Amino acid sequence: MRIPVFISAMQSLGFVFCVSLFLASVNVVISSSSSKKESTKQRAVFVFGDSLYDPGNNDFLNMSIDFKANFPPYGETFFKYPTGRFSDGRLISDFIAMHVNLSVWKPYLEPGKQQFIHGANFASGGASVLVDSNASWLNLERQLSLFMNVVNTLTQQLGNAEAKKLLTNAVYLFSIGGVDYAWFKVDYPNATESMKLEYVNWVIGNITNVIKEIYKVGGRRFAFQNIGPLGCLPEVRQDYNLSGIQCLEETLALATLHNNALSNVCRKLESQLSGFKYLIFDYYNSLLDRIKNFSKYGFKEGYKACCGSGLYHGINCGIGEYYLCTNPNDYLFWDGYHPTEHAYSQLEKLFWSGNPNVTWPLSMKQLFEFDEPEIGNLADDDLFMHA
Repeated sequence: MRIPVFISAMQSLGFVFCVSLFLASVNVVISSSSSKKESTKQRAVFVFGDSLYDPGNNDFLNMSIDFKANFPPYGETFFKYPTGRFSDGRLISDFIAMHVNLSVWKPYLEPGKQQFIHGANFASGGASVLVDSNASWLNLERQLSLFMNVVNTLTQQLGNAEAKKLLTNAVYLFSIGGVDYAWFKVDYPNATESMKLEYVNWVIGNITNVIKEIYKVGGRRFAFQNIGPLGCLPEVRQDYNLSGIQCLEETLALATLHNNALSNVCRKLESQLSGFKYLIFDYYNSLLDRIKNFSKYGFKEGYKACCGSGLYHGINCGIGEYYLCTNPNDYLFWDGYHPTEHAYSQLEKLFWSGNPNVTWPLSMKQLFEFDEPEIGNLADDDLFMHA
């Protein structure tokens, strides 16, 4: 499957080497002086996802730099240097962490001893739900395995009772699945509607299995960012030579099938699993509305990316000759696949505060503020109910 990330020609630059050493040796702890911190219950947060949430895990994988974002101009707006994030600055997952008084995320794979009492971020650019044996990024199955390593570490450090309490009160944040569908049309050009539905059910089935595995060790609070409008992204529109406000309808339809199936399975799990709470943030429609009505949200450009080459600046951000805008805040998209920090900031506010049309059946703030279950009343067997 072709993965929508960007290829760098900057491997030889000493700058990249120095930045990699810097990030590997320094714990980056950044708080925002402009972000008003709220009084919210402290909980660990565990993040699973793809490039939309990756804080730089791919930098520490044995993979080609083709699937990394550790070269300029990535990171230029907030960090002033590339961190491995596929944007000009912070991501939705970073803003959520900062909302609960945590720092922006460190990559789970960053060398050095880490404490996991506040959670961990396993997201990896290019990550899919379905397993690709030839891929070196962290697919969802591998991210689950890393999470289970953290569970073992917490149990050893805190003891069974405290580890169980931490895991039961934690929030589990997901943004994954887009990679499985982004190039489906290319990989399966003759797919029938029944084949598409079967494929969606396969993806959702794998996500469901991961949810149940997390539930077994205590997970109760799950937050899902659904799949965005893949057919309207600058890279996709450029690849298919779409003009005006045209989007690739077949890819939009696949994303909608997935998002509907995700909502259905979450409702089903809520009825099956004792104590299971969830929310879904409608990233699809929130981003699509900004693409179609970008000026309404303060952007000057909603179709072209800030960084890249081609008709919509959809490819090669940071590679060879490419366009780079002077003010990323004017743009909805940073590169051909990923929004700018400014766009992420707007979207996270919807995720956090929500309304029934955008985030349901709870907002992230409500998910954090739910009272904890009585851990003492949870027998060990209860953690494995229905899973």
